[in-house]
Amino acid sequence: MTSLFLLIQPLYQLNITITFHKHYIAVMSLKIFDEGDAIFPDKWIGNTYCRDIFHSEKYKSTQESNMKKIIVLICCIFFGSVDVLYALPLQSRNITVNGYSIELQVPLGMTVEYVADIGRPRAIALGPDGEMLIGSRGATIYRIPYPYSEAEILVTLQGYIHSAAYKEGRIYAAETGAVLAADYQGASTGLTAADFMEVISIPSATGGHSSRTIIAGPDDRLYVGLGISGNCSDEYLDNSYPFQTRRGGVFVLDASDNLQPFSSGLRNPIGLAFHPQTDELYATNAGPDHLGYDMPPEIFSPLGPDSFHGMPWFYYYDGSFREAGCAASTPPRPASQATAPAALFPPRSTPMGLTFLQESSLGGEHDGSAVVAVHGSWATSPGGEPESRRPPQLSLVVFENGDAVRVEDLVTGFQRSDGSRFARPAGVAVGEDGHIYFTSDGGEVNGLFRLVPLSSSRSISSVYGLLLDNQ
Repeated sequence: MTSLFLLIQPLYQLNITITFHKHYIAVMSLKIFDEGDAIFPDKWIGNTYCRDIFHSEKYKSTQESNMKKIIVLICCIFFGSVDVLYALPLQSRNITVNGYSIELQVPLGMTVEYVADIGRPRAIALGPDGEMLIGSRGATIYRIPYPYSEAEILVTLQGYIHSAAYKEGRIYAAETGAVLAADYQGASTGLTAADFMEVISIPSATGGHSSRTIIAGPDDRLYVGLGISGNCSDEYLDNSYPFQTRRGGVFVLDASDNLQPFSSGLRNPIGLAFHPQTDELYATNAGPDHLGYDMPPEIFSPLGPDSFHGMPWFYYYDGSFREAGCAASTPPRPASQATAPAALFPPRSTPMGLTFLQESSLGGEHDGSAVVAVHGSWATSPGGEPESRRPPQLSLVVFENGDAVRVEDLVTGFQRSDGSRFARPAGVAVGEDGHIYFTSDGGEVNGLFRLVPLSSSRSISSVYGLLLDNQ
């Protein structure tokens, strides 16, 4: 069988080369007689029968696709089945900002640009006329009018304003202890702190995690995410608990601007976004610190009315919910009622900002997939140096037929081999122009970046040349 594989290997390599400029890599995972381990087990994502691949819509009637069919057919004849993984090929692109340089890995045919200098920016929301409203690690909300070239201070309030949202002529600011609001019509509106009134208080007296994420839903309601105060805090976002310990999940503001529990059992849900095709709410969640460097994984999860996600009583790892062994109180609900995550990230990596793609410059084939800003860990591996920290990056959660199927790298390289960091992605959004924008609130460079295609005048051959130049 080894000799048969060696005969196929050059074709397999040719297939990868051919598919680079299509923004996909086809990785064949060959299985001996439909049994045994895959030759490339780290890239194997499940068995797909030959006929399903051979007639897949990805294989069109072109000379290139016919070559793919021949390769697949040869593999099927010898091995009975073939597994195919499509992944974004990445290339190196250098970027220099304020004297700091880094080599990033970005999707083929794209680059990262620095847009604006902003002090410790966090979550991004879109306002009237496509403008961006950006929260910060301080009390400031920034505004960047379309087409996104310069940032300006919209207003400075009193507390920590991680995020803002716009809905029906009003801007909402999520301060640690309250939701604030002011009338707002866009660039023509000047705001001061005196224009904001408190809409509703948010539980905050127990301290700890202080970011509050507010977004406007497709149902014209506002959703507010907040974490529990620590790792093992007896806090549960339910009306059965005292108000100040109703934490660890998502509230929804009803028609009377009262907070109503929506989802519970999340340690720190920082990223919130609705899927553009299903209107289902998803959240990223930063997991606990007390179980070590390698467990449990961070989660990306669908949320629904009254959904429970286990924390701090249960954590999801090794395919099921398991007792966390730290919360002293009796779990308010059994693990059997907890909602399993849709995707996982490495432990301690801190997934934060979240947005879904729809008609983005990444390409229509990615509509419905999600981009996550992974902040990177502060912790090192046991006894490790800074270079062992989980690196910051942008990740792509790939959706197919409405379901998350895998997580891929989108932009990497923010952390150098010595552990120093050029930037730490925090918020992410798709702008009015279809480009992917992300903030950095740490590392050497703070501000707003965007992932954009190279000039549309570039030919496929010149883009392929870029790949060869960077190998």
